[in-house]
Amino acid sequence: MGRIIKGLLVLAILGFIGLTGYAYLGDMRPDQAEVTVPVTLDAE
Repeated sequence: MGRIIKGLLVLAILGFIGLTGYAYLGDMRPDQAEVTVPVTLDAE
């Protein structure tokens, strides 16, 4: 039973480290640029 608890504790610590790393390094926002496209309307 002690092995299972140790294993879960190790997995929880690794998960926390992974989540922290993702929070700092996972912010991959795309570059924003203004796009203008002419639109022709078929209005009568």
